[in-house]
Amino acid sequence: MTTTATTGRPQGRSAGRPKVVVLGAGFAGLSAVRELGDVDADADVLLVDRNAYNTFQPFLFQVATGGLNPGDVTYSLRTFTGGRRRVGFRQGTVTGLDAEAKVLRMAEGEDVSYDYLIVSTGIAANYFGIPGAEEHTLTMYTRNGAIAVRDRLLTAFEQAAEHGGEEPPCIVVVGGGATGSEMAGSIAELRNTYVAENYPELDPSRVRVVCIEMLEFVLAPFDDSLRQYARGALEQRGVELRLGSAVAEVREDVVVLKGGEEIPSALTVWTSGVSAPKSLSEWGFPQGRGGRLQTEADLRIQGSDSVFAVGDVGVVDGSPLPQLAQPAIQTGKHAALNVKHLLAGEPAVPFQYKDKGTMAIIGRGAAVADIKWPFKGKFTAAVAWLMWMGLHIALLHSYRNRLAVLTNIATHLTRTGMQNLIPGETQRVPQAGRQLSDEPKAEVDPQLERQGGNA
Repeated sequence: MTTTATTGRPQGRSAGRPKVVVLGAGFAGLSAVRELGDVDADADVLLVDRNAYNTFQPFLFQVATGGLNPGDVTYSLRTFTGGRRRVGFRQGTVTGLDAEAKVLRMAEGEDVSYDYLIVSTGIAANYFGIPGAEEHTLTMYTRNGAIAVRDRLLTAFEQAAEHGGEEPPCIVVVGGGATGSEMAGSIAELRNTYVAENYPELDPSRVRVVCIEMLEFVLAPFDDSLRQYARGALEQRGVELRLGSAVAEVREDVVVLKGGEEIPSALTVWTSGVSAPKSLSEWGFPQGRGGRLQTEADLRIQGSDSVFAVGDVGVVDGSPLPQLAQPAIQTGKHAALNVKHLLAGEPAVPFQYKDKGTMAIIGRGAAVADIKWPFKGKFTAAVAWLMWMGLHIALLHSYRNRLAVLTNIATHLTRTGMQNLIPGETQRVPQAGRQLSDEPKAEVDPQLERQGGNA
């Protein structure tokens, strides 16, 4: 993976102050920087990320289905750090860590030293060793990944129309968790509206959307009543649910299930399982399930007195937290608070997660919400959808992002006539289900399509 380094402030210490490095600019990393950027933290803070922007992952499914522009869900990290006292930013790729010397090795040179390190790199896809899964699927953890899904999806529609609709595409989503359910539901709605209105060559009823899940239900972390609602909402939109089914192999244009059944696929989106970036295994820290870094209750990595792991990449005291925005925000803030304690000569304090609930969106006007704070209740349909939308629009990092997302979503909801999809790049291909192009994509790095997190 390659990036271009852009170095802002000097990477050494200033005026003898200690230096705190935050690696990764997701929910957890930015939460930590916000806390450390307060005037009472007498330390220099450096945010390090391989991208020059933060990606708001909850809305990536909207980018992938043409509902939002990529810029609607990204935020400049220079803008984020620019107004904060003693906070700098460096764009670059970390290749290793020397824990004894307290140094991060950078691909671009000029290693980064630290007194305290907060690791918030996020996660990557876990393919569980299934043959062909990594090579022939796309993921939804990065902006480039969402763009790749959108372009492949539109290409599948264009290709089928070019052949007169004789071979309608089948879109396969592997995984029935929150990401899989929202992707399958959104693609099905795109077929039912955009394709139905704008592709006279295609019969929408023959364009298949298949969601494959190993368990006997979707949305495993939720109450059974909410699972049943989600299942009904997906089926109502025409999603073919293959519950209790496991993938044995993924080929270029076919997904093979255990038992031998083959499902043709013009696009396979992989949302089944996550793991920590493979490079973390070389750092010498204890790792748990999925390669996530094992931490003590105070969020310091086991065996380390100066390195914290927060968000999806950490396992707190042997008990993994839900891989959602709130746990990431809370652990990032708590790690920063503990850094402040340690800088002041005070002991670090254990982290206690405040469970505010869980939500998942299925499609337009359909969502589930299990709220635990500031009130308790289980909600479905339009009420849950409004909760999900309201919370996530509020969590966007700027008024510009909020206004852009709100405008685009409102346009889709109140549309008259033809739906105006935000277009991407489509490429003509000789045969359905074959390689999209012999030319490399200008905008999508294959590694970035599959890697999660921001570091």
